[in-house]
Amino acid sequence: MSERKAGVSVKVVLIGNSGVGKSSFMNRYVNHRFTNMYRPTIGTDFLSKTVNIDGATVTLQLWDTAGTERFQSLGTPLYRGAHCCMLVFDVTSKASFSALELWRKEFLFQAEPQDPADFPFIVIGNKSDLGDQEVSCRTAKQWCEEIGGDYFEVSAKEDVGVEKPFWRAAQSGLQQYKKHTLENTGHFQITCKQPTETRNTCEC
Repeated sequence: MSERKAGVSVKVVLIGNSGVGKSSFMNRYVNHRFTNMYRPTIGTDFLSKTVNIDGATVTLQLWDTAGTERFQSLGTPLYRGAHCCMLVFDVTSKASFSALELWRKEFLFQAEPQDPADFPFIVIGNKSDLGDQEVSCRTAKQWCEEIGGDYFEVSAKEDVGVEKPFWRAAQSGLQQYKKHTLENTGHFQITCKQPTETRNTCEC
C-alpha cells in the first residue's frame, strides 16, 4: 500500500538549549497558540499534525526535548528513528547558537542515522521579534552551508515564518522515509530472492 493511500509518519525532533522557545515554536505551529509564561520542558513534549506533501499524506510527529543536561540521557531512545532534526536557537543569545554544533554532534551520535552526511538538519533562529539580536542571519546561514542545513528565522510570539520550516521538515523527512524504506525493501528482496533455476535431485 502506498503512502498516498495509507499515509506515512515522519518523526521530527526539536533540540537546542533550554529557553530558546522550542515548545512555543511547536505549539504555535500545531495549536496556533502562544503564551508568555515560560515553563521548561520536563523530559519531552509531543505533538502531531497531518499535512499533504506532493499528494502524500504525512503525519508529522514532533518531539520537543528538554534542553538541560539532566534530561539529555533521554536522547538515545528519543533520537532513534528520526527522519529530520530541527536545531533551535535564540537569535538574541550567541551562546545558544554556539551550542548548536554540540547538539548536532550529540544527535548524530545518539540517533545513528544510516547516512549521517545526508541527514536533514533545519536550523531555526527564534525570537526575531526582539531588537537585541546577537546572531545575524548571515552568520547563521554561513554555518548552515557548512553543515548542509536549511536556515529559517522565525518569531513564535508574533507568528512570523513559523509554517515554512515545518513544511520543509515534512518534505525532507518524507524523502528520508522513502529513501530508507526503499533501501530496506530492496535488501529484503535480495536476501529472500529465490533461485532462478531449480534441480530435481531428490533421491528419496
